[in-house]
Amino acid sequence: MKYLVAGLGNIGADYAHTRHNVGFDILDALAGASNISFTDKRYGFVAEMKYRARSYWLLKPSTYVNLSGNAVRYWLNKLKLPVENLLVVVDDIALPFGTLRLRARGGDAGHNGLAHINTILGTSGYARLRFGIGDDFHPGQQVDYVLGDWTDEQKKALPERMEMAGEIIRSVGVIGVQRTMNMYNNR
Repeated sequence: MKYLVAGLGNIGADYAHTRHNVGFDILDALAGASNISFTDKRYGFVAEMKYRARSYWLLKPSTYVNLSGNAVRYWLNKLKLPVENLLVVVDDIALPFGTLRLRARGGDAGHNGLAHINTILGTSGYARLRFGIGDDFHPGQQVDYVLGDWTDEQKKALPERMEMAGEIIRSVGVIGVQRTMNMYNNR
């Protein structure tokens, strides 16, 4: 079995390790734990991870978050994968910091990256793993917040939460989205 795991984020040093780039950071942590590295390819940085006879193609799109659908469509086609074998990892301001929520399908919930993927693919019928970044910002400050740095307290908690996200990603390939949701969504 083969899967495409797209972690959303923005390329460039200005965005590195910001809340909005948590999708990139989760895939970096997963690749590091698996002793693999990313290669600069068309539409993004790609690494292939093997786990329990499954192949996970990790994608960090180079199209910026709001145009992620272009990279996702290209790699789904290149790998000849159905949309059901796609998992998108994104930040979510509606969830408290560190909360991990897996869904088999769904709307974009105001996330521009998911909205673009839905538009380009013509469906929202793919799994998504949302990483809660919280909503600790004043009205009108959302952009600064999501493109801002983690607090010191959050930085301390990130490694454990990213490790859990990696467990969820591997689990989706091994036991499927539904069973993984039952195991992890309330942890």
